[in-house]
Amino acid sequence: MATFTLNINGKKQEVDVDPSTPILWVLRDHLNMVGTKFGCGIAQCGACTIHLDGTATRSCILPVSSIGDKKITTIEGLSENGDHPVQKAWLEVDVPQCGYCQAGQIMTASALLEKNPNPTDEEIETAMNGNICRCGTYVRIRKAVKMASES
Repeated sequence: MATFTLNINGKKQEVDVDPSTPILWVLRDHLNMVGTKFGCGIAQCGACTIHLDGTATRSCILPVSSIGDKKITTIEGLSENGDHPVQKAWLEVDVPQCGYCQAGQIMTASALLEKNPNPTDEEIETAMNGNICRCGTYVRIRKAVKMASES
């Protein structure tokens, strides 16, 4: 076990965990931040996406020991009131069905728009590729990302 001080959603959090523990499990099991979901465990589905210094990052395979002083943003920290433009567009377009993948989808989309505020449809497709939605809401996801980019 080792003690790590993490910058999560703008707050310092201290955890005592095995250094190889994926940050996903630190968030969920040690800090009770359950918005970030476990999907596949091999960084292929995107359900566990968080921001690491603003970059969309799969948290299920990222050991806590590799974080250092990087800033972590989870879906809980994206906006205090759920009013981030991507979150608002998600509701406006009625994207979620089962909702399981949505936090990862939203985190990926918001990271894209932070780096590229006016992406083309092709750029949206490329950025969102690999975020799997079992319900198949890809058309609505693309529409919501486009809508958020225009707000």
